[in-house]
Amino acid sequence: MDRYELRDALLTAGVPPEAFRIAGVHEPVPVPPDFWFVRPTAEGYWEIGPHERGADEVRAVFESEDAACAQVYRTLTGRGAPA
Repeated sequence: MDRYELRDALLTAGVPPEAFRIAGVHEPVPVPPDFWFVRPTAEGYWEIGPHERGADEVRAVFESEDAACAQVYRTLTGRGAPA
């Protein structure tokens, strides 16, 4: 799953659009106070985690966009990644 597929899957699953931020794909304005993020790093990895009270907390780093997106989907929906 890539970032575009993640956005579509989360919205289809009923996750509110302000509950997540996906770098370059889904960046709500105004920026909500709390949300989950997925973003690439300068080194080519992918970080995910919550943004709360103005601070990002990187909870996991993945080698692939697919793995990072699948984990964000599982975290926000409580389900396995969509087929």
